[in-house]
Amino acid sequence: MAAPTEGAVVVGVGAAEEDLQVVRLAAHEAAAHGRALHLMHAFNWAAALEAPSVSGPRAVAENLLERAGRAANETEPAVPVSGEIVEGGPVEALIRSSGSAFLAAIGDGGMAGCGACVPADAPAVQLAARAGCPVLVGRAAPPPKGPVLVGVDGSESSRTALDFAFVRAARHGTRLLAVRVVEPGRTDVGENALTEVVARYGARHPEVATECHTVRGDPGSVLVEQSRSAQLAVVGARGEQPWRGMLGEVSQRLLYHSPAPVIVVRGLPPAPGDGA
Repeated sequence: MAAPTEGAVVVGVGAAEEDLQVVRLAAHEAAAHGRALHLMHAFNWAAALEAPSVSGPRAVAENLLERAGRAANETEPAVPVSGEIVEGGPVEALIRSSGSAFLAAIGDGGMAGCGACVPADAPAVQLAARAGCPVLVGRAAPPPKGPVLVGVDGSESSRTALDFAFVRAARHGTRLLAVRVVEPGRTDVGENALTEVVARYGARHPEVATECHTVRGDPGSVLVEQSRSAQLAVVGARGEQPWRGMLGEVSQRLLYHSPAPVIVVRGLPPAPGDGA
């Protein structure tokens, strides 16, 4: 029997009100890609055993999953929904499930509104850095009906993200905005390079309207600003400098500060770039 996370969109469900918005976003992704939705709540047995009755915390956990299931069914009635209470921390549980999942989703814990802070140990950051599949980081507010934004810097990681963004835009029937940011002082502006790579990957999705912009500036700042009118920002896990860590600097900036939901593309093989 296949695991409930096999090929599914898996979403971590907690007690925060924003988690319901993440469930709704995850349900939309599951519907668009023809996937099941699996809700997961991490249960702290150590804390439960210290409570007057173990049944009380367990009932709370079950109620959270039931509430999330109703939100998913109201959003996308045709999507199969399952739920699971797992022992341990939510990040570790989602990382374990990401090995067989299509997409893992989690709320940002309020990162987008935290100003200049850099919460490197935040659950959303840890999941985006360590998951075995693409990671959707949701926000508390519903996104606008804008384009799918994708950052393209010429790296293999960004080309994989571009291919994923095209598939996502095609499935949702929306347009795609591809942005290449050139840092001040660099002579390789690359207007034609961006147009050419977008055309190659877009050949498989002629129904997707595309827009390309090459901009000078700080990559993280430019993409965060562009994301303010996007329904989703898509970025590769690493940029041109993978040695900086498990997440590139630009992907971290989007996770911390983009008001739009972000998908960090990881765990996928390099996408073919011939348009075939």
